Amino acid sequence: MCQTSECGCGYPAHHAQAMVGHHWGCCAHGYPPRHFPTREEIMAQLEQYLKDLQAEARGVEERLAEFKKTG
Repeated sequence: MCQTSECGCGYPAHHAQAMVGHHWGCCAHGYPPRHFPTREEIMAQLEQYLKDLQAEARGVEERLAEFKKTG
């Protein structure tokens, strides 16, 4: 029996891939349909990633400025 909360199909062999983040077992049997990210979802993820990188870069710049002041 499938142990994931989103599936109740009863097929036992999907959990190797589910551990990697891809729940393909039920999809291979036709339920539920697979979800491939849309262009908009990919763009939103990339924009968030860029914001996170920019915030990290600001932190590095601030740290570097502190070192320059004390050096």
